[in-house]
Amino acid sequence: MIKVITYGTFDMFHIGHLKLLQRLKGLGDELIVAVSTDEFNLQKGKKVMIPYAQRAEIVANIKCVDMVIPENSWEQKVEDIKKYDIDIFAIGDDWSGKFDFLKEYCEVVYLPRTKDISTTKLKKSLTNFLSIPKEDIINALEVLDTLRKDFI
Repeated sequence: MIKVITYGTFDMFHIGHLKLLQRLKGLGDELIVAVSTDEFNLQKGKKVMIPYAQRAEIVANIKCVDMVIPENSWEQKVEDIKKYDIDIFAIGDDWSGKFDFLKEYCEVVYLPRTKDISTTKLKKSLTNFLSIPKEDIINALEVLDTLRKDFI
């Protein structure tokens, strides 16, 4: 049995996350996903929108995921690889080269990210949208409603 492990925050779960998890599962028989805790994300300087318990539950309910564990620190990877008898550590290629030190313990694979989607882009779009004054949004919706009526 080939065991694969990956790590991530999985905030604002999107199609890129799903496709990555599906590809990771395709590398082996069992997929373990370590979801970064809220405390660890704070240490990394990351602000999450969805609390750890909810992110972990979402990931645990993806059919290609066999187990979810908490990621509490950078240093736990070697311990996890040994504890769970991992054959492959795999992660998105935006981390390319950063985890090569794990090759001493298992195979390390960097998979391509899904193009044109990322949590960072989603958060930026949401921030931009929320910065639009309420009156401008109402006016835009009124214009759209007028256009809709012209098509009826």
